[in-house]
Amino acid sequence: MDTHQDGPVRRPLQPAAANPIPLLRIEKASKRFGLVTAVDAVSLDIHRGEFFCLLGGSGSGKTTLLRMIAGLELPDEGRIAIEGEDVTGAPAYARPVNMMFQSYALFPHLSVEKNVAFGLQEEGRPKAEIAKRVREALEMLDMGAFSARKPHQLSGGQRQRVAFARALVKHPKILLLDEPLAALDKKLRERAQFELVRLRERVGITFVMVTHDQEEAMGMASRIALMQDGKIVQAGSPRELYDAPVSRYVADFFGTSNLFEGNIKECARGEAAVESAEAGTVLRGQYGERLAAQTSVAVMVRPEQVHLSREAPQAENVLRGKIASAAFLGNCHACQVTLDSGKTVLARLSPAEFGKAGSPAAGETVHLFWPSAAARVLKQ
Repeated sequence: MDTHQDGPVRRPLQPAAANPIPLLRIEKASKRFGLVTAVDAVSLDIHRGEFFCLLGGSGSGKTTLLRMIAGLELPDEGRIAIEGEDVTGAPAYARPVNMMFQSYALFPHLSVEKNVAFGLQEEGRPKAEIAKRVREALEMLDMGAFSARKPHQLSGGQRQRVAFARALVKHPKILLLDEPLAALDKKLRERAQFELVRLRERVGITFVMVTHDQEEAMGMASRIALMQDGKIVQAGSPRELYDAPVSRYVADFFGTSNLFEGNIKECARGEAAVESAEAGTVLRGQYGERLAAQTSVAVMVRPEQVHLSREAPQAENVLRGKIASAAFLGNCHACQVTLDSGKTVLARLSPAEFGKAGSPAAGETVHLFWPSAAARVLKQ
């Protein structure tokens, strides 16, 4: 589990990149509803075996993009291909994908077994094949003993597993998940996150999931695409988006960050020096693109990367301030430090680090510091 992630789910393995042809390729796909552009020229490759997450706030375009992959919406421009085959205009039933909706959409009058069998019956599959595949799907999800029950006789987690079985029984190449955990309470949602990750590893199917919950995405996905206003603003592993955001929007979306406004003084060998009145000194951090002198930027550092000491350390990015508050949160001490400029900086220290810093209390003067490798210079 990543040290910055407090969620309950272990990190899935990164998919192998042996196959140069992506399982799913989206090329400059756009979708408009009247004057509103819901998806704006999105290009994206998703490879076999990934647990891929489309993440964003309300109206970001993530659900529309998922529906375009499913064939429930057709793009106005662009192309969608699965295993190299163009499916841009293909209807949903002709695509090797299946979709699990947020509501699960189970038939209340049908048993668990008949709910799972429904799609195969619609395809006209032989009865013996249907019985075998339904039995295998239910057993894989530990639901074989509930095959005769109706949906109202099941718990929320059990209904979720029935919905998964119904989606998996058709052997799709891609399983699309639309906010699959939103209807569950917190404890059940945490258990379901573990179950989803294990399920994907067990069945080997590529998952593409939509969610607005950044902790959920970071705990479950092997890769994430963060969307805003119909565009992908950054795609990468959870660690990449957390540690190396390309913009202030990405930095703010993932966790908590300290941002110091300033202007570029110089850039060299991947490191920038930034004059910051808020910090009261020159800050150093890593940059993604070379920036001209005097360019307005922000230097970002995560709270868990900020260290404290009573004495001025021999280190980079050293600031001085007074403890405004120090709260024990169980796994860490959250310290708010007010600088001479009036800016407040948040530091999260482990109990051992807090003790090493002298367990400072409110009103005490401390020094904050962090290595340049832990800071990111953001232009946008």
